[in-house]
This record gives sequence, structure tokens and C-alpha cells, in this order.
Amino acid sequence: MRNWLGLSAIVIALDLYTKHLVQAALVYGEHHALTSFFDLVLFHNEGAAFSFLAGAGGWQRIFFSVFALAAAGIIVHLLRKHQGQTLFCLALSLVLGGALGNLYDRLTLGYVVDFLFFHYQSWYWPAFNVADSAITAGVTLLLWDSFKTPRT
Repeated sequence: MRNWLGLSAIVIALDLYTKHLVQAALVYGEHHALTSFFDLVLFHNEGAAFSFLAGAGGWQRIFFSVFALAAAGIIVHLLRKHQGQTLFCLALSLVLGGALGNLYDRLTLGYVVDFLFFHYQSWYWPAFNVADSAITAGVTLLLWDSFKTPRT
């Protein structure tokens, strides 16, 4: 169990550190092109994934914070229950670290810091961060694991 929570802590630390670096280097809304398809940016996301409910007036901050705390509790319970299932626990640890990294931003800043921005010609993917990447990877692994392992 300690190893899985340690992995979550590494995700949180990496997320918060990279957000700190970007906030120190850029001003809000600034784009720093690194390649023809990738920019470092500084955006504030007051909603959830892809700015879902970002303009909802503020109640979404409490809602997403409570949701993240509830999800964290469920994930810790599942980690305890399924400690020997490596892929499942790896996936849950990534989701937990990502959820708590973004929760920290929501509680301390009132928004989530996003800074990774991919684009191609006139197509733009919404900006995201390390926590979002960990959540996406974790959910992908959970889906993969669900097709290969029956749960009891």
C-alpha cells in the first residue's frame, strides 16, 4: 500500500513543481512556443476537464473539491482491498495523485493551473497539466485492466 501511495505522492509533487515553474516563468495567458505543435502557456481552469463548467459562477469549485475528496477516499479503499493487483493499483495511484494535485490548486488558488498546450494548424487541444496527464493515463490503464481481469 505504501508504494502505491508513494507513487501518488510523486505525481502530486511533480504536478505542483511543474505548475510552480510555469507560474514563475510566464504571465497569465502567455504562450511560449517550443515546437510548431506545442506551447507552454499559463491558463487558469475554474472548471473540470476541458474547462467544463468553468463559467458556472463559483459553486463548481466546491463541487469538484468534494468530488475529488470522495474519489480519493474510494481509491484508497480500493488500493487496500486490491494491493496485489499491480496494473489496477498503478492506475488508481495515478488517478489519485492527479486528483489530489488538481484539488490542491482548487483549494489554494480557486482554479487549476494548466500549461501544456498542443495544436496543429487551426486545431487546438485544451491546455492541461501533469495531474490531468496522470488521470488520463490512470483511467486508460483502468479500462485496459477491466478487459483483462475479473474483479471479486
